[in-house]
Amino acid sequence: MRTAYFDCFSGISGDMILASLIDAGLSPDRLRRELEKLPVTGWELKTERITRGSMTACRVDVNVGGDPPRRNLDDILKILSTSGLEGEIVETAGEIFTRLAKAEALVHGRNISEIHFHEVGAVDAIVDVVGAVAGLKLLDVAAVYASPLSLGTGSVTCQHGVLPVPAPATVALLKDVPITCTQIEAELVTPTGAAIVTTLAKGFGPSPQLRLEQVGYGAGRRDLEEMPNLLRVLIGRTEERYRTDAITVLECNLDDMSPELSAPLVETLLREGARDAYLSPVIMKKGRPAVVLTVLAPAERVDHLSRTIFRHTTTLGIRLFETIRRTLDRRTDSVETDWGPARVKVSRFEDRDRAKPEHEDCLRISQEHSLPLTEVYREILRIWEKSSKGGHDGSRGSR
Repeated sequence: MRTAYFDCFSGISGDMILASLIDAGLSPDRLRRELEKLPVTGWELKTERITRGSMTACRVDVNVGGDPPRRNLDDILKILSTSGLEGEIVETAGEIFTRLAKAEALVHGRNISEIHFHEVGAVDAIVDVVGAVAGLKLLDVAAVYASPLSLGTGSVTCQHGVLPVPAPATVALLKDVPITCTQIEAELVTPTGAAIVTTLAKGFGPSPQLRLEQVGYGAGRRDLEEMPNLLRVLIGRTEERYRTDAITVLECNLDDMSPELSAPLVETLLREGARDAYLSPVIMKKGRPAVVLTVLAPAERVDHLSRTIFRHTTTLGIRLFETIRRTLDRRTDSVETDWGPARVKVSRFEDRDRAKPEHEDCLRISQEHSLPLTEVYREILRIWEKSSKGGHDGSRGSR
C-alpha cells in the first residue's frame, strides 16, 4: 500500500502540504488541471525553488485578486458539489471544511450555519484543501500518517483580530493529537493545515515502516531563525498484508499494591476502552518484587485511561510513548453448533486463514453443558474448518 508520512518538525499549513507533494514528484500541471475543475476563477498557482536554512525546497503561492469573499460552509460545499472533481475528492474536501467550520463554531459559541469563513473561505484556502486531497490521489497515496505537530507561540492578526498562537480553531482541531510546544514565535500550524492533516491522517507518531520511494520538502512563508521552516513528506510502500496504525503505550511500575487489587485492574482497563492491558513481573531496586502495568490505547482514550490508572492504582506517574502497530487483517465468523452459535476469530497471513474460537463463547458453552473446555474448542474449530473447505470465501462476519 502506498503511504505518505508528513514529518511536521516545523509545523504544517495548506500551502506547505501542496509544496511538499510537488517536491515529491506531483506534477504542477496535472494538479492545475484538477483544480481547474472547481467553479472558481481568478487564481493562479505558482511554484518556485527557495532555500530555508541550508536546505532547498518547493514554495507554492496561490495568487488571487481582490478581497476574499465571505463564505459559509454551505457556500463551500456547493462549490465542491458543482465541480467536476471525483466524488471521493469532493467528499474528503467537504469533510475537511466541515471539521473546520465545527471548530470555528465551537470557539465562537455559534451555530455552524452562522459561521462565515474569512481567510479559510478565500480561494487560496479552497485550492490548498482540494489540492492536498487531489494531489495525494494523483500520487496514488492510499494512507496518510503524520508525526506529532510542533506548535509555535506568540500572536497572529487575522479577520477576527489579534489571536494567540496557536489559533483557537487550530487548538480545537488538535484534540487527541500529539503535539510539541516550542518557543518559536510564529504560527507553525495553521487552521487549514490542522484541518487537512487531522482529517487525512490515520495516526500520529513515528513513521510506519516504508520502502521509501519519494521525499519532498515544502517551504512555509516565513524564514525562521530557530530551524528551517519546512514540511517533509516521505512516500513509500508498506506491506499490503498488514494493517498499520498508531497506538499510545501507557506504562507504570506498581510495587506497593496487593495482587488482589492489581489483577482486576486489567479487566477494568479493557472495559474502559484499552486495546490491550497486561501485567509483567519485575524486580525493582533493593530487590523489591513488582509488576509493570502496560496499556495499549487509541489516541482518543489516552486521557480517560490515564485517569483510570491513577484512580485505581497507587502509581505517582505514567510513562507515555507513541508507537506504530502492525496487525494482520482479521474478521469474526459465526458458526452453528449443537449448542448454539459460536464466534471464531480469523486472521489472514500469506493468503491463508488462521482460526481461533472465541474463548468467552467456548467457556459459556462448557459451563452451560458441563463439557470439557478443550472438547468445545475442538468441535467449534472442526465446524469452522468444514464450512471453510465447503466454500467459505472469507466474506462472512465482521471486521
